[in-house]
Amino acid sequence: MSELWLPLGLAIIAFLYASVGHGGASGYITLLTLAGVASVAVRPSSLMLNLCVSAIAFIQFARAGHFRWKVFWPFAILSIPMAWVGAGATLDPALYRKLLALCLVFAVARMTFSSDRVIVEPRPMAWPVAVIIGLVIGLVSGLIGIGGGIILSPILLLAGWADAKTTAATSALFIFVNSAAGLLSMADAGHLQSLDHLSWPLAAIGGGVLGSWVGARKLIDERVRQALGIVLFLAAIKLWWT
Repeated sequence: MSELWLPLGLAIIAFLYASVGHGGASGYITLLTLAGVASVAVRPSSLMLNLCVSAIAFIQFARAGHFRWKVFWPFAILSIPMAWVGAGATLDPALYRKLLALCLVFAVARMTFSSDRVIVEPRPMAWPVAVIIGLVIGLVSGLIGIGGGIILSPILLLAGWADAKTTAATSALFIFVNSAAGLLSMADAGHLQSLDHLSWPLAAIGGGVLGSWVGARKLIDERVRQALGIVLFLAAIKLWWT
């Protein structure tokens, strides 16, 4: 793979994911896996990029006034320790690819879901249910090497617990804390590796800054997100049958 278009691909993924408050780990994992990057480096590399972009996205959405602590904490309270547990486990490569493919389906749902959906009054959220959901998402996130925002976002939107902007702000911080927990777990297990390519984080950060700013304060044409959704869906099919 060309040293030029891999960073470009990471930047595009970061831009589009950050526009909806995501870090982009599922996209990074897919791109790096299909590019032939060693599997031992894929998860930690994706989490490092995820950490950078989700932090940027959260700052942008929070500064725009979209973050609500009461929406965030019930999901995060058990998700963080479970992400730490999951990141320390080792999955069979075939099972790993299938779980990643399923998570990409959630990413497709989020990318193609209308970003301007109007929720005048969010529905009351039962925090015990949210805690259980967070626990499951945290474990899956740790196992795969993502932050979990691609799973949380459709749940928040479809349940009517938050509007699109609040969902993005919540997901961004959720991704950040889970990614941090996953990286700490890998560091404790001695599986954490440094990024060999400085162009990767620079590209992701650049895309994340622009994407989160546009997502927090503007609107991206839905056809752009839908195009990404199609690409991710095709990648999910390839991963599932590989």
